[in-house]
Amino acid sequence: MLHVEPALLQYPDWKGHRFLREEVARFLSHYCKSPMPLQADNVVVMNGCGSLFSCIAAVLCDPGDGMLIPTPFYGAITEDVQLYSGVRLVHAPLDCQVGPGHHRKPGVACRGRCPKLCPLVASLRVPCECGWRINKSEVSACCSPFLFTLRHGLHAIVDEVYMLTVFDPSAEFRSVLGLSRLPDAQRTHVLWGISKDFAAAGMRVGTVYSHNKDLVAALDQMGFLHGVPGPTQHQVARLLRDREWMDRHFLPANLARLRAAHGYVAGELRDLGVPYLHRPAGFFIWADFRKYLPENTFQAEMALWRCFLKHKVLLSCGRAFWCSTPGWFRIVFSEREPSLRLGQRDISLSPCPCLRPSLSHSACDARVRRLLAQAAQSWLFEDEARFRFLTFDGVFVSFPTFLSLSQRV
Repeated sequence: MLHVEPALLQYPDWKGHRFLREEVARFLSHYCKSPMPLQADNVVVMNGCGSLFSCIAAVLCDPGDGMLIPTPFYGAITEDVQLYSGVRLVHAPLDCQVGPGHHRKPGVACRGRCPKLCPLVASLRVPCECGWRINKSEVSACCSPFLFTLRHGLHAIVDEVYMLTVFDPSAEFRSVLGLSRLPDAQRTHVLWGISKDFAAAGMRVGTVYSHNKDLVAALDQMGFLHGVPGPTQHQVARLLRDREWMDRHFLPANLARLRAAHGYVAGELRDLGVPYLHRPAGFFIWADFRKYLPENTFQAEMALWRCFLKHKVLLSCGRAFWCSTPGWFRIVFSEREPSLRLGQRDISLSPCPCLRPSLSHSACDARVRRLLAQAAQSWLFEDEARFRFLTFDGVFVSFPTFLSLSQRV
């Protein structure tokens, strides 16, 4: 694994060494259940999916174009697509429900909001961000943004970075690459990386699979700014090749831990009377704190977020992911059990009123209103860029982990 060939120390093929692209193609063919073997020539490797978003936006869009994306989504994509070509995102909000997801028509969201919608849509980032995994009963709902893009001749970026995190045995991951036939293969581009499925975000390896030769060639030209070191490519290729270890040891252990952690956090939320969106995959739960907002505004949501911070509770509020409805918080549960239990112990002792199960909802609401009134007088709402920075600092913090403000803010 750590052996370094002299060739690995030289400049690589900028779209990734051939040996790694071949392993990625074989890996995706197997786990995406592709009806035909995927080809290494259609694979591009860069230092993370954020780099791929930046480069794909630069290749397919002109400055000032708009990229249609359902919300909520991972907010850093906004900076990714603006990096090279000034592309801006056009949001298509999803309806806010605890239960099966409901889509608004994506076309309605972009009318009159962007002078030109470029031929590019990040279609399935939201299912990824909400913890959705496509199964047979939800194909039509989850694929509606994807099918919308193809009906209108738009490119579709399908983000499948949580592909191997389906911890519920009753659920099934269904990849776009597993379809018997892609409706428009030239305009469908599938992202995957090792940061989530293998808990290896620090290795900075992301891939895109595309049948579009022009896109692949253009990304190759931009790869010198986003290359992955040769020794890292060698390690990742060895990792993807070891299918026996993956299937017999790593995946069963990882999914069992995710299932246990999810069950624990979900159970604690139920005990606290906090509704949440149940999904069988991913690292996080969307929790609904709307009943603790004195008014249905994002200022109230931010004040509640600061209330949490004041009491050493660090959660990620929905505004950071461009939720269309105030009051939703993203809670990461992929943490070791002792940390989760320590957090729950602190929650039961926390003076933060909205997390005290001993309080009735009416008493809790009254105390929250008083705290928010004090917050309005004593706390300044910082500018949006600073707010995003602080919020993203907490994206990967497990729930309910409590941190001192001196350490994190």
